[in-house]
Amino acid sequence: MKPFLFSLLMGFATVAAALAVESDRPNLVIIFTDDQGYEDVGCYGSKMIRTPRLDQMAAEGMRFTHFYAQPICGPSRAALMTGCYPQRLAERGNTKDVHPILHEKEITLAEVLKPRGYATAMIGKWDLAKHAQEGFHPDLMPNHQGFDFFYGTPTSNDKVVNLFRDEELIEPATDMATLTRRYTDEALGFMEKHREEPFFLYLAHTMPHTKLAASEDFAGRSKRGLYGDVIEEIDFNVGRILDQLTRSGLADNTVVLFTSDNGPWLVKNQDFADGHLPNDHGGSAGPLRSGKVSTWEGGVRVPAIAWAPGRIPAGKVCDEIGTTMDVLPTFAAMAGAEVPRDRVIDGEDISALLAGDFQKANPDKVYYYYFLTQLQAVRQGNWKLHLPRPAKPSWLGMFGVNRHIHPLDGLGFPEPALYDLDADPGEQNDVAASHPEKVAELLKLAEKARADVGDYDRVGAGVRFFDPQESRPERPNAVFLRGKKK
Repeated sequence: MKPFLFSLLMGFATVAAALAVESDRPNLVIIFTDDQGYEDVGCYGSKMIRTPRLDQMAAEGMRFTHFYAQPICGPSRAALMTGCYPQRLAERGNTKDVHPILHEKEITLAEVLKPRGYATAMIGKWDLAKHAQEGFHPDLMPNHQGFDFFYGTPTSNDKVVNLFRDEELIEPATDMATLTRRYTDEALGFMEKHREEPFFLYLAHTMPHTKLAASEDFAGRSKRGLYGDVIEEIDFNVGRILDQLTRSGLADNTVVLFTSDNGPWLVKNQDFADGHLPNDHGGSAGPLRSGKVSTWEGGVRVPAIAWAPGRIPAGKVCDEIGTTMDVLPTFAAMAGAEVPRDRVIDGEDISALLAGDFQKANPDKVYYYYFLTQLQAVRQGNWKLHLPRPAKPSWLGMFGVNRHIHPLDGLGFPEPALYDLDADPGEQNDVAASHPEKVAELLKLAEKARADVGDYDRVGAGVRFFDPQESRPERPNAVFLRGKKK
């Protein structure tokens, strides 16, 4: 073969190989609901809320039974976007806010994917530029954090939703009943526009955080009242996403993850019970104890369904531990993107789990249960240890007395309390006395986290501060509560 022809063929082969690698960049979609409880999906046990599309998604993909978020809105979104415990993250002004004001030097998942040629969109609730519909930091909104396109709202819908397209306010105090459909409309438009290139879509629904609202097509349909109407509308619109991916031929090169930001908001239910009455506006954690704003399992273990025909085996149930922090390194690995090397990332690549290879699960994986600046529990394997703490921690400010959960779940722990989550997912039977060696092991892990990530009474060595300061603080900066330092 002539040298020129050989070189030409080798050049074609190199280009073909490069194109093959590029074409393998899957589209990545996260659908993130707000305050949806562990049992608020049919395939997780709901008897009153109909979720046929999520059930189908699980049947065609993988359902996680031990998937963790954070106990409250803002921290959960910070963990998802950065792959880190919120306590570790830098915030503007070196403070610690209840809902993190994410520092511009933190690196989001969108910023990780952009160098790989991904088009990026954030649709829905952001909540990382200040927990407020007005007076937030415009330069910390999605368009400045790696997202090409933003259609959504700065924060929760407690009173109103101000709707933005990119950096323009297009509808102050918009009709909340239209949001689930309109968010999905925008998501479908984004996917269609970018069907010829890899895309990352982060769709963070406003619902079912209260105030609840459902469109005319869904209002009054569910046996579970308005809350059920809202979930059933979300379910229908998840189906619209999956249907478009299938029709457009993108399903075999797209990964979709559906999950929630924390457990159910029990204060919205009668007697702080799991939501089961038509007038209850909060969800249900089912067999798990308590709900949102707590580190009981019901507060942080959430439904999670992964769907990717041809990539994720159908009908699988994963009982290994996964977390929202794992999403960044996992999606980065799938995209061939570079995970930040200049900082600690707490999540880990769980691609093997998504492929159904559960034998490759990390046997030493640890999950630390932080509530604001306090480390409250630690889990490894099936064992969970609640750490000693008073019933009303003064350092938690207005959350010292937890008015969001049942009073019986606001108890303190004079001694460490150990639970076997396989045998006792409801955390009813403290077995610390019969397993002192396990208590000792988990206490050591807790001290490791305190040294690295910190606690209410100390700043961990691995906590990031990007703004100028004279010296490293010996104690965490004040947690801002309702706009005031406590």
